[in-house]
Amino acid sequence: PEDTVTSSFASFIHAAGPQLLSQTVRQRSKRMILDSIGVGLVGSTTRVFDIALRYCRLYSSVAVSSVYGKPGVKLSPTLAAFTNGVATHSMDFDDTWHPATHPSGAVLPALLAASQMLPPNTKPTGLDFLLAFNVGLEVQGRLMHFSTEAHDIPKRFHPPSVVGTLGSAAATAKLLSLSSAQCCHALGIAASLAGAPMANAATQAKPLHVGNATRLGLEAALLAARGMEANPLILDDIPGCSGFGAFYSVYQPKALSAPGQRHEFLLEKQDIAFKRFPAHLGMHWVVDAALSVRNLFVNYAGSFRPSLIRTIVLRIPVSKYINRPFPSSEHQARHSFQFNACAALLDGEVGLGSFSEGSIQRPELRELLDKVVVEHPEDNVANFDKMYGEVALLLHSGDALTGKCDTFYGHWRKPLSKESLLKKFRSNASHVLPEEKVEAIIALVDNLESLSDSSQL
Repeated sequence: PEDTVTSSFASFIHAAGPQLLSQTVRQRSKRMILDSIGVGLVGSTTRVFDIALRYCRLYSSVAVSSVYGKPGVKLSPTLAAFTNGVATHSMDFDDTWHPATHPSGAVLPALLAASQMLPPNTKPTGLDFLLAFNVGLEVQGRLMHFSTEAHDIPKRFHPPSVVGTLGSAAATAKLLSLSSAQCCHALGIAASLAGAPMANAATQAKPLHVGNATRLGLEAALLAARGMEANPLILDDIPGCSGFGAFYSVYQPKALSAPGQRHEFLLEKQDIAFKRFPAHLGMHWVVDAALSVRNLFVNYAGSFRPSLIRTIVLRIPVSKYINRPFPSSEHQARHSFQFNACAALLDGEVGLGSFSEGSIQRPELRELLDKVVVEHPEDNVANFDKMYGEVALLLHSGDALTGKCDTFYGHWRKPLSKESLLKKFRSNASHVLPEEKVEAIIALVDNLESLSDSSQL
């Protein structure tokens, strides 16, 4: 049907051209691509990635698509997308948008795999790749804006497993030059493949959410390309018959305008948060607050002396799955306000090594965790655009010291500098690649528009 929400999205995916990509959108999305590759590369060193890769290698298929951090290893396009998606989210180190989702990890691995899948004479250019990536971002962002519920820290399902799956389908459909009707069906198929419960946060299963999103979106586009059909009203609000609105209690979809010369991508107005350390985004507020109060404490006492601390008060928003008083695994620690605040207080930093078993089980860290009390001020809402983190040290002397963070460095309101982003990428990528290859990736992404064959990535 014409003039529906779903048809407007399909038309946009099919007809959007590179002239719509402003310089701001190009630069921001290239930063996302570079960061996501780096995060995927360091993620290829994790146990959960190794499990996923060993699973995928059980299958014999046309192995044409590369795997992060594993030179010479190739898988089928869908399994490579899955494995690389798992790598990207294996440490919870990947980018975050508002409303809350992890946009790059759900799209980039599918595009990388599809680029290698296509025959030599039909390889997409770097500009084609950049446009498809942004189409995938745009679909995710627009879908999240259809519900006020999506603006808050999620409670029921993990957003990239839902909007990311449709974003991957849209991006891949664009890269494969599907017709408007096929794009419509790709979205419908993807909706039937979407969803993962929040109960699996802080477990090894959580990275599967991003791996599945990018793989299943790619599969949806490939199925649509081969003639599979789905409900052409999947994004519309049809009374008595839930489509995409089944994921939200409040769902008010709006049609996209035709992709004319003046279309403005959401990325133009809403930048991305890049994480400085591998943990849930909410942790970045409490870590910066903890580092702030730690500096005050060192000035007060001459050094960091835990014995002087009676109580550590965390003032944080209500969010059950990241309120974990005594985490016992790396994945629980990455989702624990208490752990991240105490690690920052004890070490003066939080990094890759903070989430090792040895670091988590340190007696001195457990002693600090025993002192933590959590408060939920009414004005501290569970929303990544409005929340804050506050850490107060109540001392045995009766004195109190407080650190507060409203916007951490790396948030979309306070973006990482080019230097900081490159430093993060080099640090992550160097875990598995030699320096010359690390620098080659930086150069490729920086000049993505001029690539004649995007599969070089």
